[in-house]
Amino acid sequence: MRKPELAAFVADQADISKDKAGEIITIITDQITEALRQEDTVSLIGFGSFVQKHRAERQGKNPQTGEAITIKASNSVGFKPGKALKEAVNS
Repeated sequence: MRKPELAAFVADQADISKDKAGEIITIITDQITEALRQEDTVSLIGFGSFVQKHRAERQGKNPQTGEAITIKASNSVGFKPGKALKEAVNS
């Protein structure tokens, strides 16, 4: 499912326009992004939690030459599904 399909579903369920549903979805994703940027955890009870993860600088190899390289430290996003989501997927 892509964002337009999700917006259409939300619009139908909430009896609002597709444009308004799309705006709401954008606001939610923007706020989750901002919270993670500020290293805050976003917990949606029953659904799951988004958390920023830090990867330390490490050594790797260039696959073409075999030369050792340094891979820079970076941040990524982790998602831990909630109990209700796990049960829904596994039923």
